[in-house]
Amino acid sequence: MHDPAMFPEASTCARRASLDILRERAPVLKAAHARALWEAVRAAPERIDPDATFEEPGDLPGRPMRPQLVAPSSLKRRSMQSDAGRAVLLHALAHIEFNAINLALDAVWRFSSMPPQFYLDWLKVAAEEAHHFSLLSARLAEFGHTYGDFPAHDGLWEMAQRTRGDVLARMALVPRTLEARGLDASPPIRKRLAQAGDHASAAILDVILRDEIGHVLIGNRWFRFLCDGQGLDPHPAYERLAEQYHAPKLRGPFNFDARRDAGFDEAELRALAGLDDAK
Repeated sequence: MHDPAMFPEASTCARRASLDILRERAPVLKAAHARALWEAVRAAPERIDPDATFEEPGDLPGRPMRPQLVAPSSLKRRSMQSDAGRAVLLHALAHIEFNAINLALDAVWRFSSMPPQFYLDWLKVAAEEAHHFSLLSARLAEFGHTYGDFPAHDGLWEMAQRTRGDVLARMALVPRTLEARGLDASPPIRKRLAQAGDHASAAILDVILRDEIGHVLIGNRWFRFLCDGQGLDPHPAYERLAEQYHAPKLRGPFNFDARRDAGFDEAELRALAGLDDAK
């Protein structure tokens, strides 16, 4: 789609560049360009034009022909005691990170008139998600597989579609709902990998969890910023948005320490503790 030597540095507008990268179909190029754009904009933040608006193309998000996208219920869990089972897990995690690149880039180009720091934050997130995808892809290759070899589901991008007209809903339901679930899921997955003797894969989970705490914190910060601007109490606003946009129901166990570090307040943690106790 683009000359890797010229893109995205040659683009004059960072938000336009984020849309171009979102449209990129090749995962390796998308990840490389996302990281390059963050480095370029970090050095020249004046390239961000918060007031620019762009017509939405019809080919979002750019993604390869594989993996085959199926209903979540059709994906079978496999034991992590086997190489085959761990390959399936690494592929599922790579798919999440690939989608996370798209979600961060989509927030940058789609939502205009936000403070410049909003765009810097989500460009940084896109670059870190690209790093995670690259780590997982390299590890998957050591198992003899590549991204696309196994089926996957499209739940993350489906939520992006539902919230495409509402930045408040996007902040509420992608970083602080869907991505926050990763904070809960990561420690038990890491433990099972370590128990299987796969310490290389477990170490990648450590990197992802560390960075995802920061990503959810960014989502929490901008959700509360938007609530303040609209005179909304964040707690009932979140409940309303979760119902309106059909967010998945939260289920424990919860990683309370990571969620606290990611900016959830004590009232939210108490509510989660109540869900945990009600199991």
